[in-house]
This record gives sequence, C-alpha cells and structure tokens, in this order.
Amino acid sequence: MNKKQTDLFLYSSLGVVIMLVMVVLVNVIAGHLKTRIDLTSEKLYTLSEGTKQILGELDTDVEIRFYATRDEKVMPPNFKNYISHIEDILDEYSQYSGGHLKITKYNPEPDSDAADLATSDGVTGQALSFDDRIYLGLAISMLDKTVSLPFLDPNREKLLEYDLTRAITQVTVDDKPIVGVMSALPVFGQQPNPMMAQMGQAPPQQPAWFLIDQLQQDFEVREVPLTAESIADDLDLLVVIHPKDITGSTQYAIDQYLLAGGKLIAFLDAMAIVDQTPSPNGNNMLGPPPSTSNLPELLSAWGIEFESSKIAADRLFAREISFQRGAPPQIQPGILFLDPKGINGDDVITSQIDQLLIPFAGVFKGEPAEGLEQTVLLHTSEESQLVDAFMARLSGENIMKEFKSDEKKYSLAIRLNGKFKTAFPDGKPGSGETSEEDDLDNDDKETGPEVPSLKESEEGASVVLFADADFMYDNFSVQQQNFLGSRMVQLLNGNLPMAQNVVEQMAGDSRLISVRSRATMNRPFTKIRDMEVEAAKAYQARINELEEKKREAEQKINDIQRTRQDAGQGQRFVLTPEQKEELEKLRENNKKVSEDLKDMRRNLRKDIDSLQNTLKWVNIAGMPFLITIGGIFIALVKRKRTAAR
Repeated sequence: MNKKQTDLFLYSSLGVVIMLVMVVLVNVIAGHLKTRIDLTSEKLYTLSEGTKQILGELDTDVEIRFYATRDEKVMPPNFKNYISHIEDILDEYSQYSGGHLKITKYNPEPDSDAADLATSDGVTGQALSFDDRIYLGLAISMLDKTVSLPFLDPNREKLLEYDLTRAITQVTVDDKPIVGVMSALPVFGQQPNPMMAQMGQAPPQQPAWFLIDQLQQDFEVREVPLTAESIADDLDLLVVIHPKDITGSTQYAIDQYLLAGGKLIAFLDAMAIVDQTPSPNGNNMLGPPPSTSNLPELLSAWGIEFESSKIAADRLFAREISFQRGAPPQIQPGILFLDPKGINGDDVITSQIDQLLIPFAGVFKGEPAEGLEQTVLLHTSEESQLVDAFMARLSGENIMKEFKSDEKKYSLAIRLNGKFKTAFPDGKPGSGETSEEDDLDNDDKETGPEVPSLKESEEGASVVLFADADFMYDNFSVQQQNFLGSRMVQLLNGNLPMAQNVVEQMAGDSRLISVRSRATMNRPFTKIRDMEVEAAKAYQARINELEEKKREAEQKINDIQRTRQDAGQGQRFVLTPEQKEELEKLRENNKKVSEDLKDMRRNLRKDIDSLQNTLKWVNIAGMPFLITIGGIFIALVKRKRTAAR
C-alpha cells in the first residue's frame, strides 16, 4: 500500500470517527435540551400558547408526582412508549414554568412506600391479572390543594396536554366560577322510579351527561329549576339546555338576569330526539314525536327568530347512517356532519374545531335589534333547505328525492353582543292584574319592597345561541368503555370541546380553549366529499326524471282505462294497443335510465378510486421520489464540476 492510499485510508477513518463523535454529541445535547421538532401542520406535539401562558404566570411552586410502573415484564409495550412521551411533556412543562414546577417520578412496586403514596394521592393501580397491577397516573399539588389524574389512558394521548394544564389551573385557582344549568333534560342524571323499581320495570339509573362531569371539574355547577322565577345574581353564567315548555315568568327571570350583567348560553332544539319516548319496536323514527324548545319572548325582543317547526337539511354535510342494527345505511341530510366549511374559523370558540355532528338542528333567522351585533359561529352550506321536522324523521331518501337547495347559508349558532333591551317592558308577566280575593290574601301577608324591572343592560352583555341541544348528549359526542375497571371516554368529534369552549370563554379561563380544541382536529378529504355531492346531484336528478316519466305513463294508462269503462265496453283489464304501446315505452325508458344510472355509479366509483389511489401513491412514493430526484441532481452537478477540473 503506497503513501497516497495510506493517507486516504487514514483520512477516511478519521472522518468516520469524527462523524460518529458528532452524532453522539448531538444526541447527548438534544437529550438534555429536550427540544423537539414538530412537523405536524397542527403542531400537535408542541405546547399551545395557552399552556405556555398559564405556566409562565405561576408564582407559587407546584409539584407533580408522576407514578409509572417500570417493570418491563408487567407493563404492556405500548404503555412504555407512552411513559416516555409523558416524561418528555413534563420536562417541557418544567422549562416554561420559570422554575415553579417540581416533578418527582415514582415507581410504585407492590407493597412499597411509593405504592402507598400513590394510593393516598388517588392514583390507584389497574389490575392486568390476578397478581399484577400497573400504575400510570399523577397528582398535582400546590399548598393544600391536590388534583389527581388516576390513570393516563393512551387512547387520550391527544388530550394529555389539556388534562395536565387543566389540572394545574384547578390547583392554582382559589374560587371556581359559578355556572347555573337549567334544562328539561336529565343532564344531571336521573334516578329510577321507585314504584317501577319495585315492579322490576324501572330502567337503570342514568348518570349525568359527560359534559356536566367535565364542567364540574372546572366550575361550581348549580342546577337551576326550569320553573325558576328569579336567577341568583352570583351566577357567573347561565346555561339553558332545551327549555321545553318554559313559562313567561322564567323567561322574565332570564331577561332580568341578563340585563343585570349576567351571561347566557342557550341550546334550543327544533327536534330533540334525546327527549323522545322510545318506541316499542326500537325504531324511534316512527315513535312518538320528539319535543321542541324555544325562548320566543326573548328572541323576539332581540330581533331573532328560531325556526322550531323545521330543521336544516344539507346535501353537502350529509352522510349515510343506519338507525337500526342490520338495516342498510341511508343518506340522512338532516344529520349534519359539519367540517370547516360550516364552522367559523375566525372566532376563538370555533377556530380550532374542524368536525361536528349536529342532528336535526333548527335555524336562526332575522336581523339583530338595534344596539346588538351578531356573529355566526356555525352555519349550513348553500346546498341546504328547510324541511318539516316530521318528514325528517321518516326517511332521508325522501328528503333527497325532493331536495331543492335554497341556495343560502342558515345560521346554526350565533353570538349576540351589545346592549340588550328588556323583552318585558310592562314588567313581570301576570303581575299587572290581580283579583279581589288575591288582594285580600296579599293584605294578610308581609310583602317586601317591589323590585323595579330593568329596562336595559347597563353594560354590553353577551348571549350565545345554538339551534340544537342533542349534539352534547353522550351518544353523539363521546365513546365510553370500561378499561381495567375504570370508565374511559374518547371524544368522537368536536361537539364537547366546542360546548366547553363557549363556557370557558364566557365564564372561565379562555386560554384552555386553544389547548382543548386541538385534540379533535381532523383533516377530512373534502375533495372526495365534494365529488360525491356533485355526483349525487346528477344521480338524484336522474332518479326524479325516471319517476316522473313513470307517473306520466301510468296516468295515461289510467285515463285510457277510464275512457273505455265510461264507453261501456266492459273490458277494464284488457290492454288496448295504445296501452301496450305506452307500457312498452315505459319499459324502454326504465331500461335506458337504469343503464344510465349504472354508468353514473361506475364513473363515480372510478373517479373516487382514482383520486384515493393518487393520494395513496403520493403519500407512499412522494418523499422517496423527491429524495431520488435530489440525489440525481446532486450527482449531475458533482459530475459536471469534476469534468470541468
């Protein structure tokens, strides 16, 4: 080996060693810095600004005790990676806390002090078998307050940041805001009927809606009767859910609460299927009609009309759904699957919500009264129309068959800001007239001074109105399951985050909105959806044309039959040549249109499959292709430079 070859070998070996050392140093430094590069478009693995602000404002030490079983023989493999992810996030929390966040890690082995400490903190072991239990939870403490997350479910990984940040705010806030909830629905749960229970016919106890459970962790939640004639002035927010058969007196109480500086969120409903009596045959579409709810006096004074007899049907936001097990799915334009095209992306409440399920919603119309400003939060597409609520329950296919777009967007949720004027200028309903007997009775009673009615809000008030209440029900918003003896809940869409967002924005810490909303972000294939809608238009138009031709031909046959019978020829059921000709035309039309429909379905499927395959190959081969092209380009440039030398 000559000197040139030796030098080349030494330089190459030295270069490899230096590169190896550099890689090791970079990994060591990066490991200590805990810096992560988040390449997701939604920045799902980067702490939100809301979390950073909350951590940056800490002025008292907060301790996080993280309990995780480290025994590899016991802990499932997917849990090990999740533990590392939790530790990375906790380290990042510590960096933004200004030194006020202390993190202590424990490995609760059986019969150890760490296991006893975990139990005292409310973190209980989850049984994997008769002998083995695993711990994966944490406790957050500040002074004498402690909030526990007993089990960190890997299925809630997207909500991990929200769970941690909310727990920190719970220990740092002295007094929780007070939220009153008024509803005709059993949102706080329902006890079984004692008499029915004795007969063995009572349904099981209904738990509170998951929304209420979540609100109770962040607020002091009070139940307000639907018959209330006054609203406590210490409520920071009043939430009204499906106020079925609400009286004028209760609306007056809400009116006065709002004018006195209160805040209101109202979930109305044109077709509350949650309040529907179950049908004996299991098909609630044919059972007793669902109830409706409105705030007619209040909305009228605000210049708003709620369409409580019709629901919004939308061809763009429709999906195929099966209401009965085993039954084929049908298109249901009355059940809206909203995507960003129907969601206000500029408002803090909805800016990070990109998928919602709104079943059988009414709509808001009208122009706000003088002094009020309206912001639309949710709306239909222009491919929508209003249909009778009764028809919406029967068949979605019938709606699609007669569908005719109104070519306008209907409001499904709105916010009103400004100075509100009373809906009751004459005072409380029923207080103006009394009988002589009532006057005599009142003379015997001690009455306090009459409180004058407020006529206008002193400061700018805020009201948020939703045209549906069903979307917050558990079946439409979450999936619940029992995991290792614990109740695990997964979000199905953005329904609950949006409901929590509006409550947070009106009464709580609005910084949690940006943390919570990212957990349900989705990126639907909107191009495929638009193709399906456009094809469905042509498909449905062709069906209507076919049925119209059938009706015309059958009418002609009936006319010929009636004419022959009137002439007394007595051959009612014998087809004449004219009738045979009409029948033959009908059959030819049916055959031709059926072939056209087959071609249309085939072309639609072909276009959708082609688009899906294109997207698939772009995802699979796109990056390797770019790298290959880049490598070839670099090789050509290098070769050109070498040749030039």
